[in-house]
Amino acid sequence: MTVELICVGTELLLGNTVNTNAAFISEQCAMLGLSMYYQSVVGDNAGRLERLLCTARERSDVIILSGGLGPTQDDLTKETAAEVMGRKLVEDKRAKQEIQACLEKLGHTITDNNWKQALVPEGCKVLYNANGTAPGIIIEEKGTCMILLPGPPNELVPMFQEQVYPYLRSRQPEVICSKMVKLCGIGESAAETAILDLLAERNPTVAPYAKTGEVHLRITAKAADEETAGSMIAPVEEELYRRFGDCVYTDDPDVTLEEAVAKLLESHGLTITTAESCTGGLLAGRLVNVPGISGNFKEGYITYSNEAKEKLLGVSHATLEAYGAVSPQTAAEMAEGGAKAAGADLCVSVTGIAGPEGGTQEKPVGLVYIGCYCRGRVFTEKKLYSGSRSKIREYSVASALTFLRKVILDETAG
Repeated sequence: MTVELICVGTELLLGNTVNTNAAFISEQCAMLGLSMYYQSVVGDNAGRLERLLCTARERSDVIILSGGLGPTQDDLTKETAAEVMGRKLVEDKRAKQEIQACLEKLGHTITDNNWKQALVPEGCKVLYNANGTAPGIIIEEKGTCMILLPGPPNELVPMFQEQVYPYLRSRQPEVICSKMVKLCGIGESAAETAILDLLAERNPTVAPYAKTGEVHLRITAKAADEETAGSMIAPVEEELYRRFGDCVYTDDPDVTLEEAVAKLLESHGLTITTAESCTGGLLAGRLVNVPGISGNFKEGYITYSNEAKEKLLGVSHATLEAYGAVSPQTAAEMAEGGAKAAGADLCVSVTGIAGPEGGTQEKPVGLVYIGCYCRGRVFTEKKLYSGSRSKIREYSVASALTFLRKVILDETAG
């Protein structure tokens, strides 16, 4: 089946509201194996929405609409969809009761326009809303299915997961299953080059997604049942592990890079501290996001100035004078000094020029050095990034986590 998405709301066109619904619905439809070729955003205008719906009916089997189901005069999605599908609006008694109960529970005064939300197209399937007042609607007419969903994500998401997903699944003769393999320490171009032959396959497919400092590879298979799809995915996943080796840090879609690093620290009984300059605590923040990290993370140092690097980390004044704050020598001394100050097995340091000013021809904006001390040995790595200040800092943190992971794997091997 082909599916089309139409998000309704002038606030989306103006940029006042971020359209997170589109990303969520698109991902869910992909998981269902539905082909989505068109997405549109239209304002709260009945004429423009009607023309768009008529076009959508000609090219798509399923049309999903979000927004425009509220009680006000500019909420016109339901009325317009009913007209296009040739249905009159009738009152749904259960919807009216639930609207009244919801508003009374919230202590809101019920006004006449609230009952507008209890009107539904005749003969439709009503999706009752446990998280708001606007019910969702499914209208089937001559091979076309329109699914109307409320705009607020806290209402749309559970309604889709609990009611729309099973409905669409029942209409789809095949199932689609996916597995995510996450990589670090390799760029998107290099990763793609390594799997060009796999990218050409039609079922299962492999698709790369570039993330900040990472590459995620999604394997997707379509089959008659989940067991068959899983058996198709398994050999492709094994091949990705073979080709990328230690660059693979997880195949669990819910595990982050910092969680994978934290698991390594825990499994090897290692303690760690951080010593940051240009990242200003972002690295420590990523690690502290992991529940249970307190057993391994000792403390973090933010040493933005040279004075702080000398005072807290013991970086020598001579090193700073000779090589500067942004240098492999300083990164190494920061890492070693941080580990000794905290009494930790490991210390990761980051020093660089995040910009937008401060760069020179020899040391441009985006130059970053990462240091890692591990049980008496110090390693450094040079990186050069482009982009905004925040982007350089985010990539620096991702690289620091990747470098830390590599050092742990290398130093504990065997």
